[in-house]
Amino acid sequence: MPRAVTALAVVTAAVLGGLVGVLVNRAAGRFPWPPPERSWRSGAGAPSHGGASAPRVRDRAGKVAVRRPVVELGTAALFALVALRFGASWELPAFLFLAGVGVLLTVIDLQHRLLPDRIVLPSIAAAAVLLLVAALPGQEWATILRACVAAAVLFAVFLVMALIAPSGMGWGDVKLAPLVGLYLGWIGWEAVVVGAAAGFVVQAAVAMVLLAGRRIGLRGELPFGPAMLVGAAVAIGWSDALLG
Repeated sequence: MPRAVTALAVVTAAVLGGLVGVLVNRAAGRFPWPPPERSWRSGAGAPSHGGASAPRVRDRAGKVAVRRPVVELGTAALFALVALRFGASWELPAFLFLAGVGVLLTVIDLQHRLLPDRIVLPSIAAAAVLLLVAALPGQEWATILRACVAAAVLFAVFLVMALIAPSGMGWGDVKLAPLVGLYLGWIGWEAVVVGAAAGFVVQAAVAMVLLAGRRIGLRGELPFGPAMLVGAAVAIGWSDALLG
């Protein structure tokens, strides 16, 4: 692929990532999101607290989760790295989607220790569609099949671990596993193994650092979702060397 095309893809992705970072920071800052309000036309009554909810919504309108511009610049850099990894390819939109969703889930999980179904479950469906679109031009049916099988395998593995040790594995992590598995499976089975294992390595390393700094105790619990996503990112970013 010409370097000029790759450079253009990287610059465009970085700009897009900055914009996505702005939206992610605002969305995470407003979390937990209120349920959609039902109109009186649908038969629902007025809110139980009258109009008191409107000022609260307005007060949160400009709130961000992390002090600017950490998330914005970080997301821009991540998008640029994804574009550098995949270039101007059919895969690029799918992996950019993972990057944006991954940043949002990481911020929310770190702050609230929660991986919302409202993000995770639709993201699995969207990722499957985007990867299917990426498979169509080259008719990479074996690749998309492997991605789906890998998603099912990781879901099963994490489900078993959650059932065996529920204190160490949350149901949000179990639901996140198919999303991670889709992308790692697209890359290859070696990436699936390395990406899944890397999540536990990242979690252990962070825990050791926090223990050494006395930021947590021996019984302290850390959200596992960010480590899963970082492990997957490592496997995806190094997949050329991994599979080469």
